[in-house]
Amino acid sequence: MKTIGMLGGMSWESTASYYKAINEGVKSELGGLHSAKICLYSVNFDEIEKLQHQGKWDETALILAEAAKSVEAGGADFLIICTNTMHKVASEIESNVSIPILHIADATANKLVIDGIKKVGLLGTRFTMEQDFYKSRLVDKFGIEVIVPAENDRVVVHNIIYDELCRGVINSDSKEEYLKIVKRLHEQGAEAVILGCTEIALLIQQVHTEVPLYDTTEIHAAQAVQLAISDMEI
Repeated sequence: MKTIGMLGGMSWESTASYYKAINEGVKSELGGLHSAKICLYSVNFDEIEKLQHQGKWDETALILAEAAKSVEAGGADFLIICTNTMHKVASEIESNVSIPILHIADATANKLVIDGIKKVGLLGTRFTMEQDFYKSRLVDKFGIEVIVPAENDRVVVHNIIYDELCRGVINSDSKEEYLKIVKRLHEQGAEAVILGCTEIALLIQQVHTEVPLYDTTEIHAAQAVQLAISDMEI
């Protein structure tokens, strides 16, 4: 079994979901007392969040690159960055280590392609929804059309992530707001909606809507499990 390197703590709330999903996945696949071989580096999200909102992405890249080096030194065979937003600096992280990165957008897009989804809505932080590092990867590499919520809805989605979900706060009113936004994306032609922030699945799940939801945490973790227990290579 390969050792999975995890860059976590962004936030620890979703990293806990990753850890649980990966270990449950390995147990499901291998049975008995099997669990995942993991090397986890959990950063202080307060430092990362401040730099994000100051636009100091180069500094976030330095922090995560050093963390990735530690994970590699700890014996990891490949790396997952346990957050959608910080894939903005995935290439900078990758250039500082010799182990490959299982990219969260690629993992999600592979699932979308298998399911025949051509047009998808994207929820996430404003960085993920508004900047090109994530959307363009889906469009250019996989040919998937991406739509995002209107500006007012993007503000709502972003603020709920940082003010509530990353703090472990689950609010029923916020859930209803998210479900309304999902519905609006569907009405604009989205065949499905990507939960493109690893905390969003703490708030809404498939049971809450008929619109197909793609939980990036679940998908990313599942593909990491398959990579760890098989002869697959990235």
